[in-house]
Amino acid sequence: MKVPEFFKMMDDVELYDLTQRLSIHTPPWPSYMPLGIQYFKRIAGAHMGQGANGQIITTSNHVGTHMDGEIHFHASGRSIGDVPMKEWVGPGVVVDISDQVGDYDLYTPEMLMKKAEIKKGDILIINTGYNRYAWDQKQSDEVRYFVKHPGPGPGFHKWAMDMKIKWIGVDCGSADHPMNTIIRQWHPARFKEAEEKLMAKYKVKSWDDYFPQDEYYQVMHIKLFPKKIVHAENLGGDINKLSNKRAWIGCFPLKGIELESAMCRIVALLPKTGK
Repeated sequence: MKVPEFFKMMDDVELYDLTQRLSIHTPPWPSYMPLGIQYFKRIAGAHMGQGANGQIITTSNHVGTHMDGEIHFHASGRSIGDVPMKEWVGPGVVVDISDQVGDYDLYTPEMLMKKAEIKKGDILIINTGYNRYAWDQKQSDEVRYFVKHPGPGPGFHKWAMDMKIKWIGVDCGSADHPMNTIIRQWHPARFKEAEEKLMAKYKVKSWDDYFPQDEYYQVMHIKLFPKKIVHAENLGGDINKLSNKRAWIGCFPLKGIELESAMCRIVALLPKTGK
């Protein structure tokens, strides 16, 4: 393809922003430091000078839409800045299962594959519908967003490895089920609710009977990051406009050579409507 043809093709592309809005009101993952923004100078003059607005930002890397890097859970993995750009972009699919899952529910590979075409090597974005409970939405519910969201069922991580998924994105607080994280200890009443629902639905003795913790505690982090399959959390924005569509998807984190994770912008590209 010649350069003018490429420019013409890109002019016919629609951009979709899958990034959650970022603010000092954006809740971090439970127990992490929230975003702080402070002006150190103003146009008219303040503190250290005048003539321009300048800010200092303090934050953890797990606020709003962010990519969990390999070294977040895998000490000998790559930092965010050491991952080649080509690993952050490529073909993928946004799978919408919002009509099939609710509080504490589990999703499976079969559930996703019935909704959309998923190919080996894809970037996989999972729309659980819990983006509607994000901090800036009318139905905002911080506990539901972080503590009650759906998560992967047993064996999902093995399927992701078999499919050589490039990276995963989710529209909720974690790519792991919240009750397979430390949240189960912080919210014992919620864990009881989740366990009772699981026992009734799957006829199992207990949560740990269905999810042995030696295998499933933080499984999407601990088991996948050494395989270079990382994930982005807290997606939002235009995600509901891409339900069950394939697209060219890109994640753009900071190129920080020490970063274990990074806030990022995630976009999807498709031909303009009617093209």
